Amino acid sequence: MKFNIILTEADEGGYNVTVPALDGCFTEGDTEQEAVSNAKQAIQCYLEGLEKLDKLSNSK
Repeated sequence: MKFNIILTEADEGGYNVTVPALDGCFTEGDTEQEAVSNAKQAIQCYLEGLEKLDKLSNSK
């Protein structure tokens, strides 16, 4: 599954990344490459969290 990201330079240095399709999913990195890598991890964690929430709601 692929998601678009928005990569912007941070005022204090480094880069911020947001994932518009995943509400509240954002991260940062010192370099563009690190920020993109962190975004991949953030997306994975976000989706795993949704899966766990779905399992909890289905078990009730």
